[in-house]
This record gives sequence, structure tokens and C-alpha cells, in this order.
Amino acid sequence: MKPTLLILAAGMASRYGSMKQTEGFGPSGETIMDYSIYDAINAGFGKVVFIIRKEFSDSFKERFGSKLKGKIDVDYVYQELDCFIKGKLSPERTKPWGTGHAILCASEIIKEPFAVINADDYYGVNSFVKAVEFLTNQCNENTYAIIGFQLDKTLSEFGTVSRGVCEVDANQSLISITERTKIFKQEGKVVYEQNEQLNEVASHSSVSMNFWCFHSSVFTLAKELFEDFVESHQDNIKAEFFIPIIADQFIKMNSNAIKVIPTNSQWFGVTYKEDAEGVKNSIDKLIEEKVYPEDLWA
Repeated sequence: MKPTLLILAAGMASRYGSMKQTEGFGPSGETIMDYSIYDAINAGFGKVVFIIRKEFSDSFKERFGSKLKGKIDVDYVYQELDCFIKGKLSPERTKPWGTGHAILCASEIIKEPFAVINADDYYGVNSFVKAVEFLTNQCNENTYAIIGFQLDKTLSEFGTVSRGVCEVDANQSLISITERTKIFKQEGKVVYEQNEQLNEVASHSSVSMNFWCFHSSVFTLAKELFEDFVESHQDNIKAEFFIPIIADQFIKMNSNAIKVIPTNSQWFGVTYKEDAEGVKNSIDKLIEEKVYPEDLWA
């Protein structure tokens, strides 16, 4: 059974200021997702599932329905605030529950090994090839993976970024992910701000860009953890249930491992509005280098 690609596209894009998930950056209006899906098809994924909000439904189906027909199976899942909520939801809650809740919403339709990516991040050909290799040959109930990106290949020229820095053991298994905020380049070094002080971090550090590889058994764990999370955060209307919460608990379980699979791909994405021109230029360069055809879905 071919693995599935799950694309997280229900976010609010508060820093970007518009619906960046469906913004066109390619020569024919291709989104970043178009290039991820193209790479996923070539790597060997058999289905793509979009996690969206219901108000996005029409725009997503109009944009992707016809172009992907006959190329890859497509499905849509809605991340709604009341999904997997027991009892009454606070009327003040408007913020989505986070990435961990998003993947849980797909539990009814994904039964095979699957990868998770963000809609607004470009991951590169090599990342999808390595993901398929893992999902096809190594993934099981006790072994998951994360695609690890080199930190200095994931920065923005227009502001600071937050990155989950991976700590790995001698077997290239994940020990922990430490969230570092306000990361940027300064005088040839990569630094982050903490407690009003600047600290250097190795530029080659492996970081998470939310490209995970899971066995479908992760849904059982996610459901249990989410129920506990909601019960513990009933009064916090901004609390979010992130994938690393699930990963951390999985690592703590007996003999379980999350492999950190390094990729040499150059990341780019749209955290800030100013990133848009750089994304367009990066895609133009990839087309010039024949990584992608000019008309992607011809």
C-alpha cells in the first residue's frame, strides 16, 4: 500500500496577513503545495489528504480537484474546533487546536503509513524521496521518523523564525525537540534570543520543519493525549496541541524510536509577506534548473 501525504492547511496565517496556503507563486499560479504534491507523486505517494477548515473547502477543491484527477487520489478533512471534544466547547474558543489535533482529524480516512507536511513550506525533492523510503521499508508501530533540515537552510531574510532544534542519539533517533524562538543570522553566525540575551546555535543543527512520518497507530496515541490535553486546558482558549507533544510521549514509551532522517534540501516558505518575492524567485530558479517543468500539471 502506497503511503499517504497529509497536508496541514487549516492555519490562520496571522503573521502573513492573507490566505498564503492558496497563493500562487509559480509561473501559472502554482502554490507551494503544488510543488510538494508533484514531488510526492514522483516519490511514490499514493494519496494526498488536505486538512482544511470548511470555509476553505470550495477554494481548495476548485484549485486542486481537476488538476490532480488521474494523477493521485485526493481527499479533504475538516479541522473543526469541536472535533474529538467531549462535552461543551468554550464559546470564547476561536483558535484552532494545533497540528496534533489536525492530524487526529484525519484518523477516519488514513489507515496506511503517512507523512505530514505544512502547506506553506517548500521541502524539496530529496525530502519526499527519503520519506517514501522510510514509510515503505521501515515504518511500523514502534518506529516513526522526522525529516531533519539543516538549520541555516531554513532561515528568513525578513525576520526571525522559530525552529524546533532536534537532539539526536548515536543511532540517529530523536531524543527531544527544543523550540528556539527569534532565530536569525548575525555576523555569519546563527543566533537566537532568549531572556533578552543572544545565544549561538550550530548552523548545521538538525531542525524540524514539521515533516513527520507516522504509522497509523499514532492516531490512538493522539486521541488519548488530546483528550487529556483538553481536560487540562479547558480555561486556556489559546492552548494548542502540537505534534511534538505526541512525539515526546511516543519516545517515552518502551523501545519506541523516532528516526531523524537528514535531508540536503533547501527550505523556503512564506512566514512574512516580504518572503513572497523570494519564494517566486526560488521557484523560477528551480524551473531554470529543470527540477520542475514550467507548466507543472501539463
